[in-house]
Amino acid sequence: MNPIHTKIRAIITGATGMVGEGVLHECLQHPEVEKVLVINRRPCGITHAKLTEIIHTDFYDITPIAPQLKDYNACFFCLGVSSIGMKEAEYYQKTYILTLHVAGILAQQNPDMTFCYVSGAGTDGTEKGRSMWARVKGKTENDVAKLPFRQVYLFRPGFMKPTPGLKNATAIYKYINWLFPVMRRLAPAGFGTLRELGLAMINSVIRGSEQKVLGVKEIRALAEAQFARSGA
Repeated sequence: MNPIHTKIRAIITGATGMVGEGVLHECLQHPEVEKVLVINRRPCGITHAKLTEIIHTDFYDITPIAPQLKDYNACFFCLGVSSIGMKEAEYYQKTYILTLHVAGILAQQNPDMTFCYVSGAGTDGTEKGRSMWARVKGKTENDVAKLPFRQVYLFRPGFMKPTPGLKNATAIYKYINWLFPVMRRLAPAGFGTLRELGLAMINSVIRGSEQKVLGVKEIRALAEAQFARSGA
């Protein structure tokens, strides 16, 4: 573990989606985060003293904005697409190729950065399983971990209860939220919250973690360590 002793200056991708919006919300509220840059294809609709936004439509080529990405010590990579209805080649392009391009540029600009990649429960780190999306996610995780960042953490959340008041929660999450307390008790390894994910990512930068691949239980434990530290 390699904790840092300076404030967090974070880049967030995917802030117009449910996960990215939730992580951004926690960053804007957190006293250890002094600056946040979001890179979006369209405006996120959020204004805050800590927040800067870059609108860039081509995530397959972020070299034009690379100089603006220097001097950040964290990236919370929350950008992703569903594999439903996609052939493997398309999903590979939108997941692996895109992620490795962005991560590669960030590693060049900020070698002291902690990179947190949101993958998913069921990701196949062997890259050999039958599930297409799990293999692609596994390869993405494996190759991101090889980049010359200060440290890389791979987050594999399961069901995530949305943060109240945010606007980008997927409809199905809203409709089955009432089941969350029951399912959390029955299957704690599969059910977490967006708040826990955001705080765990922040805390991975502040405190570090011996676990590099974090499932729901590890995410919750790291988030709770942050709760204890901040008194929340």
